[in-house]
Amino acid sequence: MIESMFHLHLPLLEKILRPVIVYLCLVFFIRLFGKRELAQLNPFDLVVLLCLSNTVQNAIIGDDNTVSGGIVGVFSLLATNYLVSRLLFRSPKLNSMLEGHQAVLILHGKVDWDAMKREALTELELKSVLHKQGLNDYSEVEKCVLEPSGNFYVEQADPLREGRQRGEILADIKALTAEVRELKALLATRG
Repeated sequence: MIESMFHLHLPLLEKILRPVIVYLCLVFFIRLFGKRELAQLNPFDLVVLLCLSNTVQNAIIGDDNTVSGGIVGVFSLLATNYLVSRLLFRSPKLNSMLEGHQAVLILHGKVDWDAMKREALTELELKSVLHKQGLNDYSEVEKCVLEPSGNFYVEQADPLREGRQRGEILADIKALTAEVRELKALLATRG
């Protein structure tokens, strides 16, 4: 039993190279197909990402289902990721080339529809991003950027708007409270 759990059925070098090759191919294809795949904007993208893991599983482990084979595969993936991230940290130009550039989707309240097409984003998806930030209209946005990581950066056109709205609401509450007190006093004098 122990023999079948830990005896590698494939050569060690092959067990190391398989995950490295799959990792590099995945990075290349995700970069090729764009930031949208990283953003997980809708259920379809999530399904694709979940299927990716199942699709590449056999390419990584081959015919070897042993514990040792899994450990070698995991170590190879993590080591490759570590080395790539260190390489990209030390080489900003290479990092920029591999990660790509940010896409400015909204600037000064104006949507760049060409950028939206390039990133394969619908207007509904963009509005959903804005609503998550508490914004209702494009005119409320100074800048909206889809970053290379797939995250959205949204900058309000008027960052003090929320504070002003809160102040206006508090002033209205104070005015209503004063009116209620006046009405109570008026009712008390009549009663």
